[in-house]
Amino acid sequence: MKRWLRALFAGRPTWMNVLMVFCGYMAFVYLPWDLLIKPVAGDEEVWFGIRFHGWGAKLTEPLHWAIYAAGWYGFRNMKGWMWPWAAVYAGQVALGMLLWNFIYVGGFGGVVLGLASFAPFAALTYALWQADALFGAGRPPLRERYGDWGLVTGASAGIGAEFARALARDGLSVVLTARREERLRELAAELEKTYHVATRVVAADLADPAGAGRVADAVADLEIAVLVNNAGFGASGRFEKLDPERLREMVELNCMAPMLLTHRLLPGMRARGRGAIIITGSVAGHQGLPLHGVYSATKAFDLLFGESLAVELEDHGIDVLVLEPGSTETEFQQVANETPHPGESAAEVVAVALESIGRRHTVISGWFNWLRTNAAQRLAPRRLVTSAAEELIAAQTPEELR
Repeated sequence: MKRWLRALFAGRPTWMNVLMVFCGYMAFVYLPWDLLIKPVAGDEEVWFGIRFHGWGAKLTEPLHWAIYAAGWYGFRNMKGWMWPWAAVYAGQVALGMLLWNFIYVGGFGGVVLGLASFAPFAALTYALWQADALFGAGRPPLRERYGDWGLVTGASAGIGAEFARALARDGLSVVLTARREERLRELAAELEKTYHVATRVVAADLADPAGAGRVADAVADLEIAVLVNNAGFGASGRFEKLDPERLREMVELNCMAPMLLTHRLLPGMRARGRGAIIITGSVAGHQGLPLHGVYSATKAFDLLFGESLAVELEDHGIDVLVLEPGSTETEFQQVANETPHPGESAAEVVAVALESIGRRHTVISGWFNWLRTNAAQRLAPRRLVTSAAEELIAAQTPEELR
């Protein structure tokens, strides 16, 4: 609990943490009660110092809630868009306090109370305006934070190739591993030419039980600072219609390979006191997924493994992140025998991961993916969610495999 609180309040001055907690209280406690429970006749809201009653007040509360929810999220993640809007909103409150007392108290007392109420909010407005460097502050390059070398599994295409480009862009030399050596060498040449970094190609099949060991042996002379456990695949279709050997390979690649590779490379990170481990999971890991049952089970393994490891290592200078994309425009759909359907780009998914590493333990890429994943798990019975998922996956699965 102490470590969780320490992580929650890290990276902000105390006064800003107070604001974050206040926004959270308003968004998740007070305003839901005010909107849903408080009688209309007794409802009252104030905007720019003007008082609204009854339905006039009630109708403004969704906007009020959205502002405080955005404030909680913005302070929690120190989002760049908080500047200047946090200061603008605080300035509106300061002006409102002044006008309220002028209008509804009046006289000399109203002036005194107005100025006394205005002053602290004006000071807060100034502090938020001056805090622009804190919001969305650029972090040091990955090489400066973690070290010289990154290793990306499944680097021959899709999310893995984009991870490799992103690491090289941030100054890391990159080990590229996957089965298709020709593609890896093409990518290595691109990275060396574009970003002037060193590369190493390790062709290996991580679905082979010995594959993770071969990769670890091939990089034993390097100090791997960033490990991206990205390799994986799915197989859409009714369980008994799928090749059991293919399912075994899926479990080996999606679960055993990241576990074994992390186990081999982690001691070096521990010895150096810094490093980063990224595991590409999936929103599928949050629930049972009929017609994709083994895949969703492997991604649940990745999620729980990563979350557990993150807490074990957070006091040792090693950041762990489980990246959970939804549908992505990669080769995954073709390999999994899914019918084509739209999704995020691999570059968008990787950008979310690199923005989140060191700030959180898990991240779902895409606001709609986040919304439907969290809403489904928190608001609906699991059996209902699983049944609804079957209809969605069936629409993406060839008829002969249903």
